[in-house]
Amino acid sequence: MPNNNSSKSWISILIEMVEVFFNSARRRERKRIWHQHVVPYKNNWAVRREGNKRITSKHRLQNTAINKAKKLASKYKADVIIHREDGTIRDRINFD
Repeated sequence: MPNNNSSKSWISILIEMVEVFFNSARRRERKRIWHQHVVPYKNNWAVRREGNKRITSKHRLQNTAINKAKKLASKYKADVIIHREDGTIRDRINFD
């Protein structure tokens, strides 16, 4: 029969592990940033979500990319940040 002291320590360790798991799960519930950037991309234009390396979509015209970004931003109540060909910010549209 196991010793009560070792049983308690095993149970307390298990409880601590469960608490750590749930606390770390709560931290992962951070809000995502859904701001959409219209950026120059290989002589065309692209829509890229803020913080992403990959692009969401490619477009021949900046206006088409802006329209796509507006649809995504309005869905997530985010902003559209429109860049010039040199990468500087031209305009920002808010969909709060």
